[in-house]
Amino acid sequence: MTPESAPTVQQLLAFYLESGVDCALTDEPVNRLSDPEIMPAAREPAQVQPVRTIPATPAAIPAARAEAAAPEAAIQSAREAARIAPSLEALRALLETFDGCALKSTATRLVFADGNPQARIMFVGEAPGREEDIEGLPFVGRSGKLLDRMIAAIGLDRSSAYIANVIPWRPPGNRTPTPQETQICLPFIQRQIELVNPDVLVTLGNPSTQTLLSTREGIMKTRGRWFDYDTGTRKIRALATFHPAYLLRSPSYKKMAWLDLRSIAKALEQTKTPSS
Repeated sequence: MTPESAPTVQQLLAFYLESGVDCALTDEPVNRLSDPEIMPAAREPAQVQPVRTIPATPAAIPAARAEAAAPEAAIQSAREAARIAPSLEALRALLETFDGCALKSTATRLVFADGNPQARIMFVGEAPGREEDIEGLPFVGRSGKLLDRMIAAIGLDRSSAYIANVIPWRPPGNRTPTPQETQICLPFIQRQIELVNPDVLVTLGNPSTQTLLSTREGIMKTRGRWFDYDTGTRKIRALATFHPAYLLRSPSYKKMAWLDLRSIAKALEQTKTPSS
């Protein structure tokens, strides 16, 4: 690499930020390869012992099965906890104390929801990002500002909409949540939708669309299509559209998103009650 082609400090910092390296462990850099304190102490030569083969016992098998069943136990625990939540406040309190998802230990805080719990429309994304993790609110970064403009285009704002994510904790480095993490968090967002009980549900992006609308098709095929989201007591009209973050990367698709927004506005008008 020539000096002319070497990256600048600003370029390196931007690269680290995009890679998810957004915080420092210490104030000063540490060369851990040269730190004598981490070098292993010299040990006395160990006396060689004859190797014994220990046959597997029935008692050892249940322990392995219990470890493998841990994700299923967490999912079941989430289902039971979400089912008994009588209100959004109670559901949030349950999530604050729920320890079945490892993402909670790496996130700064719970990102539950924003907006009006009595809103007729609910938007659901995938997971919080860095800004959301800091502020504790969904969609407050660049994609959040674009979402605000999108809903403003149909005469709404955060006081007349409800916004949440399938995953309420930021994955480290903004990585994609694992299927296990998604399934553990799924009962909570399902209960959240049931408690808000909107007239229209909008899934933002491919992950939330596939998770909530039970489809394996990509967002290009599902966007603009209406689905029935069944809460068990009611069917809610649901529409998939692009995630604002995707539109920031691919602005040419904003025209399609605008068509989706017009369809959403029409549906809200059709479902409007005389007292609304």
